[in-house]
Amino acid sequence: MSGGGGGLGAGFSYQKFVHFALEQTRLRSTLVPHPSQEKFKFIKPNEDNSVLNALSFSTSKIRLLRSLTIEQKNSVQVLDFAAFSEPEYDLPIFCANAFSSPARSIVVLDLNPLYDTTEHKDYREKYYRNLMPLIRKYSELLPWGGKITSESLRFFSPIVIWTIFEPTEANHQALYSAFVDYYKVWLELMEGAVRETCEEKIDCNREAQHKYLTWRAEKDPGYPLLKKLVGESGAKDLVREFLFEGVGSLGTKSFLEYFPEYAQQDGTVNRKRSMAGKSFGTRPWDAHGRFVGDAVDE
Repeated sequence: MSGGGGGLGAGFSYQKFVHFALEQTRLRSTLVPHPSQEKFKFIKPNEDNSVLNALSFSTSKIRLLRSLTIEQKNSVQVLDFAAFSEPEYDLPIFCANAFSSPARSIVVLDLNPLYDTTEHKDYREKYYRNLMPLIRKYSELLPWGGKITSESLRFFSPIVIWTIFEPTEANHQALYSAFVDYYKVWLELMEGAVRETCEEKIDCNREAQHKYLTWRAEKDPGYPLLKKLVGESGAKDLVREFLFEGVGSLGTKSFLEYFPEYAQQDGTVNRKRSMAGKSFGTRPWDAHGRFVGDAVDE
């Protein structure tokens, strides 16, 4: 692989992140093209300076491994990469979202928990207790990105990297290093995962994943950019049938059934970004991954 990226005008690309992840996954399992890839692999944006690359696969344990990159020459670079296990496993969801302009990069990198780590301490112990050194390693290189709402924290784990930085070569190299470490950890968890046989637990895993997908499909911050590039209909298809594929098949509950606090009197969804009225200016977990708050009223 080539070295770290430079400024956006100097050939920086998130493609190396995708290439690394696919290479590493192929070392451990056989990647089979996911049905969604055929429809979206050659999606063409309506702006000549933009290139979209969409890839999706599955394996025996991974229901969906997919990536979307958007490249606009000397302008915007986007990475949306995720890996979802089959419902027979309660693995966290690997999530890497990055938006880079010449002025700044906005990044979320995480192993999103299927179950709330505050309510489900056993889940936190199972997956995150031994991973806390990861966030200690990167918390200075990729510091907390400032105030974030309770709404946005809903599906984050104690090791989430939420950061905003100047898109320098050094910063992007730090991000690539973090991506490599986090994805290797996720693959190790995937390799060691034992198939669940209890139908009740499998159903819980399936619903937890569907709840996540329903949330992300409704709240995707990249939707305005997708709408601009491929139109409203194309953007909706990309969100529901590719990025968050499974939202229409893993369960039947609607967004408002999962999150009734967003219902308006006319039955529509309240589009306000935060309903909770709290924000977090610093990392709200301690060194052991326990949620400690430090919220302030908006």
